[in-house]
Amino acid sequence: MRADVYNIEGKKIKQIDLPRQFDEPVREDIIQRAVLAVQSAKRIPYGAKADAGKRASAKLSKRRRRYKTSYGKGISRVSRKILLKRGQHFVWVGAFAPGTVGGRRAHPPKPEKIWIKKINKKERRKAIRSALNATTNLEIVKKRGHRIDYLPLVVESKIEKISKTNEVEKALVFLGLEKELERIKNKSIRAGRGKTRGRKYKRKSGPLIVISKDCPLYKSARNILGVDVCLVKNLNAELLAPGAVPGRLTVFTEDSIKLFDEKKLFLDENA
Repeated sequence: MRADVYNIEGKKIKQIDLPRQFDEPVREDIIQRAVLAVQSAKRIPYGAKADAGKRASAKLSKRRRRYKTSYGKGISRVSRKILLKRGQHFVWVGAFAPGTVGGRRAHPPKPEKIWIKKINKKERRKAIRSALNATTNLEIVKKRGHRIDYLPLVVESKIEKISKTNEVEKALVFLGLEKELERIKNKSIRAGRGKTRGRKYKRKSGPLIVISKDCPLYKSARNILGVDVCLVKNLNAELLAPGAVPGRLTVFTEDSIKLFDEKKLFLDENA
């Protein structure tokens, strides 16, 4: 597959061959497995305290003539907490056992639970190659909601030296991403309880810019809401297919494309 290389002004300057990493057939099932593996690694374990709900004394005798006995009271044999007492008269409440009103949870979440999902190394690399191919397919990218008229998008490496955010925006407009930048400005209010948990608004995923090395563009471009910047060696399935949906609009710099071949990134050892 050949790709046109554009300069910062949006003019076509030459053509290059895309490396073989872009030839992998699109496999949505493998991409989904890889994305879930990345997301599961971000989960923070949570759970109840080991003795939560068991810190009160609820011993209740069932024997006749015992002090604090429930014998002859006409109540079920349930562990009960004492609310108050008058002589040998007690006021109990059954809020201790899991099956009672106000009782503890029978099976609370355990902090020792392992959330992480593992994936084979070859399968993970295959998912990345598959997601890379999807970024060059105009039909798949448009189906995802992105607004672009041509693909793949390869820009000269001069763009990596831009240190101001407004200059990055101008370069993206010259490359034909004006409608895309307008699309990602909109935000919507989340449905459900997430509104009260610090994530009230939802934003759309915008373009992903893939760079070859740590450069001024890394900081200047990520100031644009919805735009992500990533080193080519750090690419993963979630960045290329957010929400496990392949076809994210991706802008590659010319040097990052060269590194695919030079470093043999995301290829199997025997390939």
